[in-house]
Amino acid sequence: MGIFKFVREAGSKVGIGESPSKAEAEAAKDEELHELREGNKLLRFIMQMDLGVENPKVKYDDGVATVTGTAPTQKVRENVILAIGNCAGVEAVDDRMEVREAAPEATFYTVKKGDTLGAIAKEHLGSAKRYTEIFEANQPLLKDPNLIYPGQVLRIPAE
Repeated sequence: MGIFKFVREAGSKVGIGESPSKAEAEAAKDEELHELREGNKLLRFIMQMDLGVENPKVKYDDGVATVTGTAPTQKVRENVILAIGNCAGVEAVDDRMEVREAAPEATFYTVKKGDTLGAIAKEHLGSAKRYTEIFEANQPLLKDPNLIYPGQVLRIPAE
């Protein structure tokens, strides 16, 4: 799919992009070790979602997360990209995943101040009542249809 851009400062706080403590900084002076730790934090985050990705791997390098593995569906592939990209500290996701069940790619939409799922649904799907389709397309990333934030990137399903 390629590289997807995100707002680095927005997103779930999973502990990446933060300055390490003095003890950690001394123990991890090697930049490669630090990046390995950041990538592992992202990997643990997506593994907790139990999306069914086979052999997932995440490398992190200066705000860019590169993800590999095999997703069972296009939706899972896109949800992995969004889960990683919507983490604070990530400004781009380099998608190198394979997908078993090919399907049309969804549209990605970056939430603006004042947006609601209903307004986004009306703009992209033609009816505010179709907000549940956007909510369901972003499961398990969204927990509540009323809890979206500016800078968050959402998946708008292909019709």
